[in-house]
Amino acid sequence: MNNKKWLILAWATSFCLILPALFLLAQSFAPDTELFDHLWETVLPDYIVNTLQLVSLVLIFSALFAIPVAWLVAMCDFPGKRYFQWLLMLPLAMPAYVVAYVYTDLFDFAGPIQRVLRALFQWDVAIGQHWFFEIRNVPGAAVMLALVLYPYLYLIARTAFLEQGAHLLQVSRSLGQSPWQSFKRVAVPLCRPAIVVGLVFIGAEALGDFATVHYFAVNTLTTAVYDSWLGHGSLSAAAKISILMLIGVMAILAVERWQRGRQRYYHKYTGQTALFHLSGWQAKGASAYCALLVFAGFILPALILLSYTLKSMSFNTDSQLGVVLLQTAWLAILAAVITTALAIIFSFTNRISRHASAALPSKLSSMSYMMPSTVLAIAVLIPMTLFEITLNDLWVWLGFDAPGLFLSGTVFALVFAFVVRFQAVANGTIESSFLAVSPSLDMAAKSMGKSNQQLLFSIHIPLIRKSISTAVLLVFIECMKELPAALLLRPFNFDTLATYVYQYVSDEQLEQAAFAAILIVLAGLYPVIRLTQTGERTT
Repeated sequence: MNNKKWLILAWATSFCLILPALFLLAQSFAPDTELFDHLWETVLPDYIVNTLQLVSLVLIFSALFAIPVAWLVAMCDFPGKRYFQWLLMLPLAMPAYVVAYVYTDLFDFAGPIQRVLRALFQWDVAIGQHWFFEIRNVPGAAVMLALVLYPYLYLIARTAFLEQGAHLLQVSRSLGQSPWQSFKRVAVPLCRPAIVVGLVFIGAEALGDFATVHYFAVNTLTTAVYDSWLGHGSLSAAAKISILMLIGVMAILAVERWQRGRQRYYHKYTGQTALFHLSGWQAKGASAYCALLVFAGFILPALILLSYTLKSMSFNTDSQLGVVLLQTAWLAILAAVITTALAIIFSFTNRISRHASAALPSKLSSMSYMMPSTVLAIAVLIPMTLFEITLNDLWVWLGFDAPGLFLSGTVFALVFAFVVRFQAVANGTIESSFLAVSPSLDMAAKSMGKSNQQLLFSIHIPLIRKSISTAVLLVFIECMKELPAALLLRPFNFDTLATYVYQYVSDEQLEQAAFAAILIVLAGLYPVIRLTQTGERTT
């Protein structure tokens, strides 16, 4: 294909990926507003308040968890630093809803901690001698989400701190600033753009969470979308609530941009770090804080899941789990391969085309990553159901039997949603690799009469094969953990590991789902380790 055909292919593919968002916007203006008006007059304002509280607390807790340890690992020397720089990434492999289920079972009234306290202190519950904090509320849900989402901000902030180099902090110290003042007045302001990127991503993930807030009985906009569609069958009301969520994400970005104004930060990376050698109680405190995050976000939940698995032996008694594992694996592999292939098309088109618009398909296809999964599921359903209804009516008019739900009622809808949701993950990985390939290789291949297809398959793909495998792996893991979209779009009698775990835990049968949860965690460990190894090589 010539350059023009590659450009047409990239634009057509990108249009298909952003089509759900366009239909969602159009559906939000539909005249069917009876349910939405009722919700707005009754419970929706409370849902909005809960959502704002949840997202705000998740952002605060994530910042408190991630920024200090990112600074400690990047700029300080303390015992265990070389291990904590990758151990702090492990909670990424733990789905938030799994952590929520584990800690709820641990801290509930009938949990082991409260039972031990009542037995130890002989508390009499009947006369009010017993008090314990309640975990099933907005702050509790925020802590659960922050424990598994903070590594995103940690990774970004750590990289940003390392890129500042030694000279800025040396100047700060020469002006009489203490390490704390250097951190507060120099390091954090310079890292502000990177920190905001991490916080916005975490906020979008918290906004789209369904399982954790539903299990904690915290009503948010996500649960309103779920109930409007599955409970009341109103796609229009669900679309309107989804638009409110998208407006919330965009508002966070707009407020930060406005508050930042015309401020710009420039610095040159010197390849050096200004290490503060901690000793005494400071070194012990740094190690203890890092260890606490790793223990709370990964080690403790993993140990409890393992104990539940050994206790119930569910991996030997449930024959359905093997089928669910295979279904989840091939579904995730299919979505990962398609997503990576599209990312290669976008990046290669941008590389060979001289049109300024060649970079837009990749950027447009990445926009849906900021869309919460529940919102995305509704957005995918709208064009599919509209197309199915139109085709069914046409088929009946022609005298044939209606084909039924051949898109939205099948696995196709789930695969398409995964591709739309995680296209940005593959785009970022593949694009960075293409930028590392020297343009002189392209010119040499063209001078030898190679076509674009030969250039792609003979030169570029062999050179970026490691990034291709990384992109496939990252998308695969995201698909394995994805729950809201799978709950809304999965066909009847079709489960993924995430929905399998959710169904058992919803019935208060955590032990029966423990082994399935461990499989999800194990699937996420390898890419996390790969990611940390890549980060170590770059630093």
